[in-house]
Amino acid sequence: MDLGLKDRVALVAAASRGIGYAAARELAREGARVFLCSRDERRASEAAKKIHEETGANVAGIAADVTDGGQAEAFVNLALERAGRVDICVTNAGGPPATTFADTDMDMFRRAFEQNALSAIRLAKLVLPGMRKQRWGRIINITSVSVKQPIEGLLLSNTVRAGLTGWAKTVSSEVAAEGVTVNNVAPGYTLTERQDELAEVRGKGSGKSKQEIIESWAMQAPMHRMAKPEEIAAAVAFLASERASYITGVTLQVDGGWVRSLL
Repeated sequence: MDLGLKDRVALVAAASRGIGYAAARELAREGARVFLCSRDERRASEAAKKIHEETGANVAGIAADVTDGGQAEAFVNLALERAGRVDICVTNAGGPPATTFADTDMDMFRRAFEQNALSAIRLAKLVLPGMRKQRWGRIINITSVSVKQPIEGLLLSNTVRAGLTGWAKTVSSEVAAEGVTVNNVAPGYTLTERQDELAEVRGKGSGKSKQEIIESWAMQAPMHRMAKPEEIAAAVAFLASERASYITGVTLQVDGGWVRSLL
């Protein structure tokens, strides 16, 4: 199926590894011109080079911390200068640390809100005017299944990502008539460096090995395995496509059946 992404211009945040990298690569495979960013300039450049060599697509790796307003604006402006427009914006950021309410102070909440809500809202604020003017655009937020079913021990993620979901649903209605869609992709447990780090933290707290924790997560899903980043990226590419033109305001979980709710 042709997704209609050839020559579309896509921004992908926090894309030097993990789900962000997989999303950037999938969009490039579909023919999009991709601008990806990472806080680490070397990692961003290496990721862009690797994707270009694999797909032949035009890919640029930019150093930008999306929690910094000036850097986020520079990232978007660079894409606008080089490509003339932005069609697709995939917001993404590493998750906040695992914690409980008793162990969380207000500064931790502020940092989590900046990292996992304001970073996405800021990017959308920068690209939406152009999308509305051209009457075509896609905003896709990579969040977590925690917005549908809170995950024990991930208080900050459960709290902040749910707020971003409410924002996305509201904005999706404001821009829908102008050909712009706003959706969320909610991954379940996925085999990334982030999950590896969380497994180590959980293991130390429970007296289990990291591998035991990872296996326990895998068994929670009816499929009895964790997702591959490429499986999350496929959902991102679909929501970015022409084929998803009548889908907006949704949170698409990609979780192997982990969430037990009907909706």
